[in-house]
Amino acid sequence: MHRETRSVKAIAVIPARLASTRLPGKVLREIAGRPMLAWVYEAARGCPQLQDVIIATDSPEIAAVCRRNGWPCRMTSPHHRSGTERVHEVAQTIEAEVYINFQADEPLARQEHFDALLRLMQGDSVEVGTLKTLCPPEDVNNPNAVKVVTALDGRALYFSRATIPFDRDGTVTARHYKHLGFYAYRKAALDTFVSRPESELERRERLEQLRFLENGIAIQVAETPYDTVGVDTEEDLRRVETLLRQR
Repeated sequence: MHRETRSVKAIAVIPARLASTRLPGKVLREIAGRPMLAWVYEAARGCPQLQDVIIATDSPEIAAVCRRNGWPCRMTSPHHRSGTERVHEVAQTIEAEVYINFQADEPLARQEHFDALLRLMQGDSVEVGTLKTLCPPEDVNNPNAVKVVTALDGRALYFSRATIPFDRDGTVTARHYKHLGFYAYRKAALDTFVSRPESELERRERLEQLRFLENGIAIQVAETPYDTVGVDTEEDLRRVETLLRQR
């Protein structure tokens, strides 16, 4: 018998800032004739399970673009050091069971990513969810492509910029999984995250999700066949534009 799944009250928050050391102003850079932020926002709007989609920014310029396009926007503190902190600020005033964090520099985001995250969060036991996909060969040794290893039940064991697991014997069937930077949180997990200092592993890897693991909060990982390219450089921008035109 088909078991009906429970819907959850979920909103998506897209943290968006102009400051970027490698590609300044990247979320407003045009890709195939539209700002990068538009691609992410419209992917989120295409998910019928989401109650709302909100862009969270500290930039008046981004806020002005949102107003011109009719995109819901919240001004947030300029002192946040991560997208997770920006999502937490929104969670203080907007109530939901689940908060989805979709980064504004992921223009290849698609509805299937939201669907996979929401399926993860249907069970009350999951505090934080995220996604992985099979790592393309060109990204296995790329430190900008974060790798994840998981337990048999899908719980994240570790995230790293290094090539994990390390294949000591050169096994031809070795599999690596790339972490996709999309998250789903319950508010209690967000509260814990912002109440704790930057963790040692987080600081060394420059990966904020490690703060959850170091503080005993499990991250459940779902697999998706849909890879993305996070935009950090001009080369990434050109690569994404080619892929979007092919869509």
